[in-house]
Amino acid sequence: MNIFDRYAPFIQDYIYRSGWQTLRGVQNAAGEAIFGTEDNVLLTASTASGKTEAAFFPILTLLDEDPPDSVGVLYIAPLKALINDQFERLKDLCEETGIPVFRWHGDVPQTQKRKLLRNPSGILQITPESLESLMINKHMEIPSLFGDLRFIVIDEIHSLLRGDRGMQTFCLIERLCKLAECNPRRIGLSATIGNPEAAGRFLAAGSGRRTVIPQFDGGKEVWRLSMEHFFNTAPQADEGKETVPEALLVESPTDTAPKAADPGIGYIFEHTRGKKCLIFTNSREECETVCQNLRQYCEANHEPDRFLIHHGNLSVSYRESAEEEMKDDDSLLSVCATATLELGIDIGRLERAFQIDAPFTVSGFLQRMGRTGRRGNPSEMWFVMREDHPEPRAMLPDMIPWYLIQGIALVQLYIEERFVEPPRTERLPYSLLYHQTMSTLASCGEMTPGELASRVLPLSCFHRISQEDYRVLLRHLLEIDHISRTETGGLIVGLAGERIVNNYKFYAVFQENIEYSVRSGPEELGTIVKPPPAGDKIAIAGRVWVVDEVDHKKREVYCTLVKGNIPAYFGDVAGDIHTRILERMYGVLQEEKQYPYLMRHAVCRLQEARDNFHRSGMERHPLIHLGGNMWALFPWLGSYAFLALERFLKIRCGKRLGLRGMNPSRPYCLQFTMKVSEEEFYQIVAEEAAKDFDPLELVYPNEVPVFEKYDEYVPEKLVRKGFALGVLDIENMRQRVLGWMENEAI
Repeated sequence: MNIFDRYAPFIQDYIYRSGWQTLRGVQNAAGEAIFGTEDNVLLTASTASGKTEAAFFPILTLLDEDPPDSVGVLYIAPLKALINDQFERLKDLCEETGIPVFRWHGDVPQTQKRKLLRNPSGILQITPESLESLMINKHMEIPSLFGDLRFIVIDEIHSLLRGDRGMQTFCLIERLCKLAECNPRRIGLSATIGNPEAAGRFLAAGSGRRTVIPQFDGGKEVWRLSMEHFFNTAPQADEGKETVPEALLVESPTDTAPKAADPGIGYIFEHTRGKKCLIFTNSREECETVCQNLRQYCEANHEPDRFLIHHGNLSVSYRESAEEEMKDDDSLLSVCATATLELGIDIGRLERAFQIDAPFTVSGFLQRMGRTGRRGNPSEMWFVMREDHPEPRAMLPDMIPWYLIQGIALVQLYIEERFVEPPRTERLPYSLLYHQTMSTLASCGEMTPGELASRVLPLSCFHRISQEDYRVLLRHLLEIDHISRTETGGLIVGLAGERIVNNYKFYAVFQENIEYSVRSGPEELGTIVKPPPAGDKIAIAGRVWVVDEVDHKKREVYCTLVKGNIPAYFGDVAGDIHTRILERMYGVLQEEKQYPYLMRHAVCRLQEARDNFHRSGMERHPLIHLGGNMWALFPWLGSYAFLALERFLKIRCGKRLGLRGMNPSRPYCLQFTMKVSEEEFYQIVAEEAAKDFDPLELVYPNEVPVFEKYDEYVPEKLVRKGFALGVLDIENMRQRVLGWMENEAI
């Protein structure tokens, strides 16, 4: 099939106007799959490879040839900013056709939403949370809105593969299709899929269609990558070291940041000058701190402020201002950002990305790397790993630069194996079960228990949940008045349930903290949690403010701009690190291989870590004697297997080991005291791991491990079961423990 000839004339004209000489591999492959089959399609290609056009050129051609009687394409994206960005691109593409493009999220005016409701057609772009809102509040409109829906396009699908938010999205898709009696094809787009077959199954669940994963030559990936390490105070790792071969050392250019400054931040300050860059951090707090410091360096050097900030707690105006400024190709500003700029927003010709410390996932690393290198240039990322000097009497675990080793492991896993984290599909999502039960009742009204179960339990993500578990949930919800019975025996949302469902925060299934809106005069700066009393200072929008007043009823904080430097707090962020990353970290320490992207300090710090690793015996034994009764255990397990091991040692083995004072540094090591020898430790843990024990034994007596947003409304029995059988990775943990008896370090 000649794909270009198959496109509608307006698509061909768009390609001519854009000056394209040929179609890319992804566009030919997508055209073959979308035009040539009736299957779902998973398109995986590098960032800026043209995936969006690859999907929409054939979709718009089919819509143009046979216009639907409702919305024809539902485009779901994880971020409002991504929708806003794609909205402009799609509007430009559809300008000369009769295919309208609509947005639907919290920042879109009601007038635009009413326009869609009056005349459902074209393309609707929406977030999962706004789709939830639509299903509840416009339930009666769903058949007319989507009765002739042909395609559902899910952008950045990798971001929905490992948590409740992704499962919520697919629950909503299945519910919508049943209600509207439509059977659209699903098109998944991503630059970072590690196991396409597993992702394809996830995409197809409940659709009754198979998934095609087109193969094509995406060309050679070219990266510019560097990784440097800094102690937060002098001396640096390479000072006074003449033993490292000169051939391995890449000189770090001279830094002229203010004296006594944080050397890692000073390094970033120097190497963003005259360039347009992104500076990624792993938390909003760190993002605020880094931006404050960089702005202070501008002031100290008598330079204009050249740093912007972008994260999820900032007001819409702050975020959109940063996005607009960065789209200007002549701009030489840099943005301090979190994952909000990790996904596919086009913010122009970025020259360089910085990553402070290691991200949690290979997927996150690739997405952040992919922000640069658009428009024909190679992707470029500079890692900056920072740590305090270990104390003079520091124990072994504090001698290992964990972030540096983790960063190398992430890069090597992708280079060597193309590894990216796979979907998490074997969980017991009781929190989401509560949420979808309440959502279904809120949207549909009164239902018999059987009708409700027939709507909710068949949803694909609940395949591991039994009818008995669902009965337990419904009985509990009746007891706490989240649902109630009518005189005819039907179920409706109860009074206590209405308070939950009628709050806009119900639409989201990800954990949120109680947030206070921060204002300075008429300007909204963003939101924070745990506001301090009047007179104290807060950090937001990359600056420091003094609190004038806190209105706890309205949840508003009024403040005034001041100079200074303080930490920010936006709530806890948990990391989900895969076991393969920890195993590759072991490999990094064990091998003598040199990595061409390491800079001078990093080469020396890695060598120090390897020396400690070999000297301590960590290479051969996971359990290291620290002196007296103190031990350190290095299990090389990911977050959820590590958590299982921690509990297994305490609960199953604690008495026999004489275990006390356990101090975990998750997911790297455990420190504790015990009364047995090393040999006895291995013997006891292997014996206990070989026994057939109930996973629920790894939940402490009377513990209710609330892990997801709505767990607090789920019966304690189910919360415990969901945590033990769906969160803790007991199988991986058990295999590792049994391997220790065979003298395998990992």
